[in-house]
Amino acid sequence: MLHVSWWKTVLIWFAVLLSVLLAVPNLLDEQRLASFPNWFAQRKVELGLDLKGGSHIMLKIERDDVVRNRLETVVGDISARLRTVNIAYSGLTGTGQKIQLRINDPAQVQAAVNALKPITDAASGKPEATLSQGDKGALSIDITDAGIKDGLSAAVTRSLKVIGNRIAQLDVGEPLIRRQGADRIVIQVPGLADPQRLKNLLNQPAELSFRLVDSSMPVQDAMNGRPPAGSEVLFSEDDPPAGYLLQKQPLLSNIDFADAAAVSNTQNNDGTVSVRLTPEATGRFAQATAANLGKIIAVVLDGQVLSSATLKNAITTGEINIPGDFTAQGAQDLSVMLKSGPLPATLTTVEERTIEPGLGSETMRSGIIACVIAAIFVAALMIGFYGLLGVAATIALIINIVMVLALMGVFGITLTLPGIAAIVLIIGIALDANVLIYERVREEEKKTHLLVDALRHGFNRAAATVADANFTVLIIAAILFYVSSGAVRGFAATLIVGVFTTFFTACFVTRSLVNAWISHRKPRVLLAGVRSGIFDGANIRFMGIRRYTFTVSAALSVATLLAFATIGMHLGIDFTGGSIIEVRAKQGVANTADIQSRLQDAIPGDVQVERLDDRLGAVIRVHAQDGGENAEQSAVTLVRDELSKDYDFSRVEVVGPSVSGEITRTASLAVLAALAAILIYIWLRFEWQFAVGAIIATLHDVILTLGLFVLTGMEFNMTGIAALLTIVGYSLNDTVVVYDRMRENLRRYSQMPLPILIDASINQTLSRTVLTSATTLLALLALYIFGGEVIRSFTFVLLFGVAVGTFSSIYIAAPVLIVFKLRPDKFQAGGESKGQTGSDMQSEKPAV
Repeated sequence: MLHVSWWKTVLIWFAVLLSVLLAVPNLLDEQRLASFPNWFAQRKVELGLDLKGGSHIMLKIERDDVVRNRLETVVGDISARLRTVNIAYSGLTGTGQKIQLRINDPAQVQAAVNALKPITDAASGKPEATLSQGDKGALSIDITDAGIKDGLSAAVTRSLKVIGNRIAQLDVGEPLIRRQGADRIVIQVPGLADPQRLKNLLNQPAELSFRLVDSSMPVQDAMNGRPPAGSEVLFSEDDPPAGYLLQKQPLLSNIDFADAAAVSNTQNNDGTVSVRLTPEATGRFAQATAANLGKIIAVVLDGQVLSSATLKNAITTGEINIPGDFTAQGAQDLSVMLKSGPLPATLTTVEERTIEPGLGSETMRSGIIACVIAAIFVAALMIGFYGLLGVAATIALIINIVMVLALMGVFGITLTLPGIAAIVLIIGIALDANVLIYERVREEEKKTHLLVDALRHGFNRAAATVADANFTVLIIAAILFYVSSGAVRGFAATLIVGVFTTFFTACFVTRSLVNAWISHRKPRVLLAGVRSGIFDGANIRFMGIRRYTFTVSAALSVATLLAFATIGMHLGIDFTGGSIIEVRAKQGVANTADIQSRLQDAIPGDVQVERLDDRLGAVIRVHAQDGGENAEQSAVTLVRDELSKDYDFSRVEVVGPSVSGEITRTASLAVLAALAAILIYIWLRFEWQFAVGAIIATLHDVILTLGLFVLTGMEFNMTGIAALLTIVGYSLNDTVVVYDRMRENLRRYSQMPLPILIDASINQTLSRTVLTSATTLLALLALYIFGGEVIRSFTFVLLFGVAVGTFSSIYIAAPVLIVFKLRPDKFQAGGESKGQTGSDMQSEKPAV
């Protein structure tokens, strides 16, 4: 037998049964899950927004707001501290991160410095401000970047709480709100088809205040000159706006509101907002209004005057109706914002990706169908070639997918549409692992003529090759996971899980199943039904045409680089910024010419409209707008306003310039990091010639894949980067398998010429190469045909990459070893291995 101890067998099948138990929630609906314990129900894999629909919004804290707020705080603190110690000063002003003032009495300068020490000293060792002295009592306080960083962190923390409170008061799905980086907040709301209202709620700080009008001078004089100290000029929302000279110190602000409520009028769709004051604010406001009867009070929201009125009576009830022209929804939104509290800084939408729930469900169905068909293809091929061994591999494949779902539920990995593509790729990788093992078993049986020994040696020796091949995929997936976000990160996470489950099922589950078969049937030879030896005894002279393949590949690569430099690629909004909007006609077919003409006049810049294959919908591409993130959002709003009567919006993607720049940098670093990691790994595992060969073959695959984008005009975005890195991983998987056999033969045959040895190695692994590539291509073809429109271009690139990667592992990676004069004696440990006869060596040589 294969000597699988009983305790290992118990552990293997315990892991399998546990995985089945953890994967069961994915087969149950929400109603049935409610009857199970909560810990069990939570193991269900969460679907990404691209599969169930919803909105993904990334907000950025405006650093300028944090700097301005910090400046105002420090200026107020300086003023309060100097007044407390009776130190007279003048010229207290602040600009940017710099504050200046002058101490009137030079003898009090040191006392002023001592009084301001709490501002410039920091317990953490990083002062938030530094103080320097000038001539004649001049002091300068600079707010440090560390202070701004702390203020930014505090603003993000406060914003997370306010956002959670605001969203909790809306009738939306269970949101995911998390911090990303130093100044970003990501919000995902499933089932939300129109995020416009949510964005309006989140983009407004909602700082509401009641202020007295300063009548000490006309507002026009204040606008032309300088307003009095303690006052400022603000404008109304009217068209044209009216100016008001208002006192900076408010009578009431957000901190004084205990509650807010909206009252809607269903007849004319308008509304009003009322606030209830805290007890302390009620008494204070009553005194203030009584003392200022006859004066004008203004209501200010986020720096704009909503309305103004003359105080005729003291307001003592603690209930105030906010005057203003509100719609029913506007009143409701304002009450939500007031109850949640103001944001500490402006939040700007820098990225938005919205998918209509119906479209997400349709995509999910297409993806599942594609996975099932791909699995059937693989199972049919494995059973057809390996008989009962193929049945064992199919059972292991099913267990593999179950374990992937189980681990995704345990670790909270979200399943996205690219994640479904990753599962299809995992099916191909799992097939490759089993084919490697079975083909090795066939070879060992030819040598030993004992099936049990052949199985034991085959599994043991193939395990190292499987580990090497899968580790290269793991490196790529880990890098992709680190640099990506959203659906692409879901792809990387799913692939990482699949690498581990594939190794476990191929090397342990399959081995346990085969061991059970041997124990029950006790066969003496490999099953007669195994038909994979198509290329047994093949002596194809691959290296004999290496100069021609090198020349053709080099010419294609140079042509691709020239086309890339002259024509360029069609970069998506991930790299250029801009918007992609998919609309569907409410009646009839989409009129692309009409859409083009209507939007060309409404939106500045280039607008492209393409009709979908079903003619019912169209895709609108709005190029990046001048004016930053707010301009991008304004362009989408204009599209909605122009087309909403005639079209439904099924998909909206908006990427601002700051996000697109970051994606470009991270994508470039991802590709470079992947190549560097591969070079180091293969160098450590093999020789430097192998590492160089793998890199050259990988660059060949990358260049030709980029040429595919140039030739076809397909949009190149972050999904394209995922496809590119996946191709790199798959190509390396194939290359490592061939290299591993070459290294083994280099150790066994000291006198064989290198080109002949390389040919022998490739011929020995040819059955595995052809079977794996063909089956993977069939699985991807199923995804291409049945996976839906959204993922079709992604799958097409993978199809091309698998074919190119298979070619490069034979005709690029292998000949490089000859070019760089790999020396066989480096691998010798005393010549030919013991037990290897000359006839054995001769039998494995290809014909010269």
